[in-house]
Amino acid sequence: MPTSSSITEARLALGQRLRRLREDNGLTAAELARRCGWDRAKCSRIENGRAPASPETIRAWAQACGAESEAEDLIEAARNIEVMYVEWRSMEGRGLRPAQDMVRPLWARTKDFKAYSQNLIPGPLQTEEYTRTVLTAIRERRRLADDVEEAVASRVEKQRMLNDPAKKFAFVLEEAVLYRRVGPPGVMAEQLGHLVKAAVLPNVLIGIIPRNADRSLVPPVEDFWIFDERQVNVELVSAYLTVKQKREVNLYLDDFRRLTELAVHGGPVFNLIADALRF
Repeated sequence: MPTSSSITEARLALGQRLRRLREDNGLTAAELARRCGWDRAKCSRIENGRAPASPETIRAWAQACGAESEAEDLIEAARNIEVMYVEWRSMEGRGLRPAQDMVRPLWARTKDFKAYSQNLIPGPLQTEEYTRTVLTAIRERRRLADDVEEAVASRVEKQRMLNDPAKKFAFVLEEAVLYRRVGPPGVMAEQLGHLVKAAVLPNVLIGIIPRNADRSLVPPVEDFWIFDERQVNVELVSAYLTVKQKREVNLYLDDFRRLTELAVHGGPVFNLIADALRF
């Protein structure tokens, strides 16, 4: 499976944890390999993030270091790495509707949603026609089976969560999103009007980063979602990335805070949307 830079970095971080475990217990790589019955090169590949570490490998590593109590935490970290990167062709192999349905349990149990977008209006804020246009383009670009209408119905059902007072939504959009054409002008006009309606919901906070904001410290980044401050999902060109490692989740939380501080809220949001409607 192809890997992303995040996968490589996560494997390297795990490898460094294993190296520290070895060094803290006074073992050289050669001695660890001897105790485990491995080639020394295996230790080097794992410690430098060039190879994954299986649960069996991690248990043997921890046992050789006399640190069996740390094995399960390390195994959980390794499992998170292996499931974090899912190619679109795998996720959407049976069509767009199953891909939409796949994430619904996560959405159902999440209470606190945070989302940043520099590309498109986020799913919960989309009109049905905007969603249809987006999903049709994905189907054509990825040459998928034509189940767009079923996928739209699933997305619309999920959008009803926006009206659940037990759930909180915070969105930060780049102003450019308001001007990015998705379909005919009528689709965009309807979408921007819908955005205004969503912005007044009591459990929804929408911030927009003006195009003239100073971005020297906080440049635009990839679109991402944060679920209950425990999981991050990122839509890459080739894959769907899931981040659960606390250190990485915190990086996204920090960026979301900084992006929120750059954004305007309240009345200025309506002014920016009105400007886009007149464009």
